[in-house]
Amino acid sequence: MSDARDPQLLKGVLPMLVIGLLGAAESYGYELVTRLRTAGLDGIAPGTVYPTLTRLEREGRLTSRLVPSPSGPARKYYRPTPAGEAYYASALAAWDELGAVVGAVATRREDDR
Repeated sequence: MSDARDPQLLKGVLPMLVIGLLGAAESYGYELVTRLRTAGLDGIAPGTVYPTLTRLEREGRLTSRLVPSPSGPARKYYRPTPAGEAYYASALAAWDELGAVVGAVATRREDDR
């Protein structure tokens, strides 16, 4: 994804991406940042991801556990709750519907040229 992306677009989709990745494999914060970067969000900063994790946990969409680390302080691992999985399914469906609308508008614009 381009570094010129709209921050508001990322803000709207980041919770869905976070829950999606954590549903595949639980992670601690920085590992999740690395996974997001690997997925294509090259410029994503930990300062963007950690508040999202905190909010999703506060909302009951994530749960966490502390795991001792051999190289420093314990790490907080996150995984989705059933409410988080339901949110993910709903958000993904909404994203698919929005993508279809964007695609239809873009196609219509190209056809009008």
